[in-house]
Amino acid sequence: MTRLRLALRLLHLALVIAFGTLLAGIVSLCERVVRHDLMPLRQRLTRWFLARLGGALPFRVRVEGELPTQPMLWVANHVSWTDIPLLGALQPLSFLSKAEVRAWPVAGWLAHKAGTLFIRRGSGDSSQVGQQLTRHLQQGRNLLIFPEGTTTDGLALRTFHGRLLASAIDSGVAVQPVAIRYLRDGQPCPVAPFVGDDDMLSHLLRLLSSSACEVEIRLLEPIASESRSRNELARHSQAAIACALQLDTPVMLQTEAEAA
Repeated sequence: MTRLRLALRLLHLALVIAFGTLLAGIVSLCERVVRHDLMPLRQRLTRWFLARLGGALPFRVRVEGELPTQPMLWVANHVSWTDIPLLGALQPLSFLSKAEVRAWPVAGWLAHKAGTLFIRRGSGDSSQVGQQLTRHLQQGRNLLIFPEGTTTDGLALRTFHGRLLASAIDSGVAVQPVAIRYLRDGQPCPVAPFVGDDDMLSHLLRLLSSSACEVEIRLLEPIASESRSRNELARHSQAAIACALQLDTPVMLQTEAEAA
């Protein structure tokens, strides 16, 4: 039964990815023909595709809270690559991702075509990326970032990097904190986290071989960016997400010196 379940899920996932690849190729061709950036269309189609991709994964998703009606900078804790299709299905969004993802077969190309911005950790290009984020928000487009900069097992939060939230201040938009957690029998799911030395294929096979787990997504109260520093935004959003996740471990906060 487990092998049959895995085979059917792999087939379903492969069909969704194949269709997404075809769709991305068509939009890319259209952009070349009209010589115009079709980002709004790409965001809408990406949302549609991510909803199908999330539906091909063994999750039962419950969403709490209200979706924002105005463009905002979404910030969320980061547990797994699966956060992206699950959150991206809620609203048309663009993402900020680590540069390594760009090199992933198929997935990296799809992420690029969906309008994902890539940042190389430690390369000193955060200022340039910050300007890109600001332009994106000023054009009325939603963005989602993972301020921890990496994934965790979902049992604690890493430091939220304030410099990534400066774009909310520069563009005058609010921050939308989002808390996501994966549960199995009421406890943190040990299969969903994509951490450490995990590779994509091994994690995917483990995930698809397991029974479905619960995913809770909580859209928290937006945080106004006016009259706040980037580190205040980082602290407030981090504290809100930690509270929503009911974390018992201390939350590590940034200082101005660390974020500079």
